[in-house]
Amino acid sequence: MSTNLTQAKPASPAPGTPGQPLTPGQVRYALWLLLIIYTLNFLDRQIVNILAGPIKAEFNLSNTQMGLLTGLAFAFVYTVLGIPIARYADRFSSNRVGIIAGALVLWSLFTALCGLAQNYVQLLLARIGVGIGEAGCTPPAHSLISDTAPPEKRASALAFYSMGVPIGTFFAFAFGGWIAQALDWRWAFLLVGLPGILLAVVAWFTIKEPRRLGLVAPPKADAPAMSFGEALKALASIRSYWYASFGAAVLAFIGYGQIAFLGIFYGEVHTTPLAQIGLALAVVIGIGGAIGTYAGGQIADAAAKKDTRAYFSVPAIAMIASTPLFFAAMMLPSGPPGLSGGLADPTLWSLALLIVPIFLNSLWYGPVYASIQGVVGPELRASAVAIMLFIVNMIGLGFGPTLLGMLADGLSNWRLADLIAVGKDFNSACLPLFADNRLIAAGQVGQGLAAANPDLAAACSIARDDGLRWGLIVSGLIGLVAVALFWLGRGSIREDLARANAAA
Repeated sequence: MSTNLTQAKPASPAPGTPGQPLTPGQVRYALWLLLIIYTLNFLDRQIVNILAGPIKAEFNLSNTQMGLLTGLAFAFVYTVLGIPIARYADRFSSNRVGIIAGALVLWSLFTALCGLAQNYVQLLLARIGVGIGEAGCTPPAHSLISDTAPPEKRASALAFYSMGVPIGTFFAFAFGGWIAQALDWRWAFLLVGLPGILLAVVAWFTIKEPRRLGLVAPPKADAPAMSFGEALKALASIRSYWYASFGAAVLAFIGYGQIAFLGIFYGEVHTTPLAQIGLALAVVIGIGGAIGTYAGGQIADAAAKKDTRAYFSVPAIAMIASTPLFFAAMMLPSGPPGLSGGLADPTLWSLALLIVPIFLNSLWYGPVYASIQGVVGPELRASAVAIMLFIVNMIGLGFGPTLLGMLADGLSNWRLADLIAVGKDFNSACLPLFADNRLIAAGQVGQGLAAANPDLAAACSIARDDGLRWGLIVSGLIGLVAVALFWLGRGSIREDLARANAAA
């Protein structure tokens, strides 16, 4: 992919430091390798979402249990550990390249271990291990990029790195679905996890640490290290930082929750085979998200030259435009199984329409991350990102999938009671029936529960479909909260950027 973010003047030595500036080739290489690492980060994180269908079927899990597996179990350790790791990365003596390489080894090993899980608890513990490893990637990477790319290209550079989110999601859905259908879902974890160890070795020996090259001014000898409490106190006065963090958290809540259940939605509601779901969502989420992420950085850099409030205007306007389009994509009816209806297939049109809100809801990465880096000094950059990611990932990754799973189960309960039997619990009444259907479909001996209870079987299918559909729709409406936060942030972003530049 061609980009002009490395054509500007590379990062130069800080005043009073002896280092030679990085060459454009070195800047380009560092950004590309960090992009590949972040792509693998999200590949290993998101692959569980396309594998959710077969995992849910094998272990007979509820939507709430799947939400916990894809969300809170990972997010809790990821967010909690991210702050001390970032604090360490902010120390001038630390090696941010080494932190990233070590984290890559750890999360790659635990991803592979997911493939060896024999029950839900073992898989849950392995996912927690992935979260521990991935906590050491983004905060030091953002700090490293901010010392590598020139300030006027920072939004583009951070957006370029953030393209790892949609690209990693693309490969997770495309390869995960194909491997699971061709082999088994366990092989998918093994095959995507192990290559990260080799990539960690490459990163350790080839990425330049600007601090080691004299490109970053060391802290003054008489300047005491900033404690975590002091860092929070410094951030507390920067209003735009908190608007950006909580606005991004709401968008992450929507994005993580929806991605966790879109594979299940198109598999169960639209009866699409796993490999086709994986490829279709890879295109929709991966390509639409990658273009949106890259475009967001370019748009923000261009618009911010005239008005820095564009860092918040871009994601706010994008969210407003995306909400009705996502609603329309979810409301289209199911087509024939296996996307076999041709150009008139409503499932195909649902997926095609979904590309637009995915694109729009990916515009925020570059503008928001650039605003975070712009309103703080170098000594706070990794910590500012870590605290922001704590908020974003605990609310978004932790509670997005978990609460959406609970909402879908609750709506399915309500719909089942409305259809057939007040007082019946959806999970206890319908999950055994679905499990029995899968046994019969696989040619194994079942109990014939659906044949013995046709009215219950029909009601369970309707309740399952409506619960997922309306759970996804309700989650999309929450985006209006993000719009309000970003719009409020427009009132202070210019002042906060000016204050940070004056103190630099």
